[in-house]
Amino acid sequence: MFEKKERRMKMLRFRTSSVRSLNQEIQCTVRLLDDSEISCSIQRDTKGQFLLDHVCNHYSLLEKDYFGIRYVDLQKQRHWLEPNKTITKQMKAQPPYTMCFRVKFYPYEPMKIKEELTRYLLYLQLKRDIYHGRLLCPFADAAYLGACIVQAELGDYDPDEHPADYISDFQLFPKQSQKLERKIMEIHRNETRGQCPAVAEMNLLQRAHTLETYGVDPHPCKDFTGSTAFLGFTATGFVVFQGNKRIHLLKWADVSKLKFEGKTFYVIGLQKEKKLVLTFHTSTPAACKHLWKCGVENQAFYKCAKSSQIKTVSSSNIFFKGSRFRYSGKVAKEVIEASSKIQRDPPELAIVSQPEAGKDGAEWGAGDVPPSEERMLCKEERRHEEDEEEGCDALTISELVYNPCASLLPTPVEDVGGVDLLFESPVKLLKELHADSGLRDEPEGEQECEGAQEERARDAPRGLSPRAGGSAPLGACLRSLARLLALALGLLMILLPLLLLLLESDIDVSFLREIRQTPEFEQFHYEYYCPLRRWVVCKINIVLDKLGG
Repeated sequence: MFEKKERRMKMLRFRTSSVRSLNQEIQCTVRLLDDSEISCSIQRDTKGQFLLDHVCNHYSLLEKDYFGIRYVDLQKQRHWLEPNKTITKQMKAQPPYTMCFRVKFYPYEPMKIKEELTRYLLYLQLKRDIYHGRLLCPFADAAYLGACIVQAELGDYDPDEHPADYISDFQLFPKQSQKLERKIMEIHRNETRGQCPAVAEMNLLQRAHTLETYGVDPHPCKDFTGSTAFLGFTATGFVVFQGNKRIHLLKWADVSKLKFEGKTFYVIGLQKEKKLVLTFHTSTPAACKHLWKCGVENQAFYKCAKSSQIKTVSSSNIFFKGSRFRYSGKVAKEVIEASSKIQRDPPELAIVSQPEAGKDGAEWGAGDVPPSEERMLCKEERRHEEDEEEGCDALTISELVYNPCASLLPTPVEDVGGVDLLFESPVKLLKELHADSGLRDEPEGEQECEGAQEERARDAPRGLSPRAGGSAPLGACLRSLARLLALALGLLMILLPLLLLLLESDIDVSFLREIRQTPEFEQFHYEYYCPLRRWVVCKINIVLDKLGG
């Protein structure tokens, strides 16, 4: 009796500690699109949907399916917070937590957004995209977008209030020239006059959504040739930017499968009725998995007609289970239908002003300004730090990385003496984002290669025979061939017993049973292996009959 009572006391203490740990409050801060912050307390078993609902309730936002919450893990990898999983298991970091509220799915037609509040939040996101170089545009479009921002925040031009250089108070683009500022001022004085903030924001949405980089959250990677590329997912489909142009646009209807293995990402689809397989390499497996998840979510959101049609997607092959993921939420068509049924008085918009920074360089203060119909904003001087929205280096598409062609110019600069660089080289950008040792060593390897070529060029006039070093490349080639053969034999010795175990044995293990039940394995077994086995057995019997006779 005494032992049973002691056991019960231990179980009670264990349950009490578990309940206490579950009830422990964790502080969580969410940065909003206007750089203000809201905080709340969560439990260890709180799911991501609670936090998203908390932010949407703060805004009184109904069209919330376009938005999501993003965070950065300890390895500086970005993630979208999954609504159906607990927050603590996703964060994998010590509290307090800091996340960001951002637009996750850009509306294909912003004009179909029902409420002004939703359009205003999309406007804030696009303003960030313009400032951080993600939304690139021709000079004329850049000037028009800048004028819309100035009109929405200052109202009509007033010579008594606005000095000659008032546009320079706005840091709208990563690098804006005086030529661009003069054009913005001209449009602001003439074309946008009389527009209230809501109309100016609407005009910005109308122009921005026609640009090729609208909604592109660029993922840096390398293609099969080793060239730097940026992948993105839009309402239209999967896009690839490389060099000075968009080299691929695969519409969602033509994308049949997205998969990844380690650092390699595959896009399988159809183009001109032919199978197309695009292969890309990311810096880390975590970056590749994040890229795959973003693709699966965007394809489900924009392609499916109903959320009930969404299926669980797997990146598995015959021998490995891989990752399984399912987008949980409404799709674009359902969101538009739900928006059309909204019937309420539009909520008031509380705008956050950002006063000028102090001399000590401290961060901006934020305070709520009483809402007004004109939503006038104070003069704003943007922080000259990297993008704070993820708490790490900003992921930008710079002039060198994106190199848009004439139909899609980058952030406009002066035309004198060619185009200046806005940001670092692609290799340096990828290195800062992901700290990839292979990418870090690449410039040094290029310099060594160039130095070797120069030495060969200097040695050639001295009469050095090109055959003198001919044996070295031949030996290296033979060694590489020997290593390849050894690797192939090793893989064959490992895979052949496993294949015979699958095909011939009756061992009933769950792992082997799952492999045997796959359609690919059954097709291989009945269409290829069984005929081959019968042919081999027939030949062996013929040889044995001859030897016996």
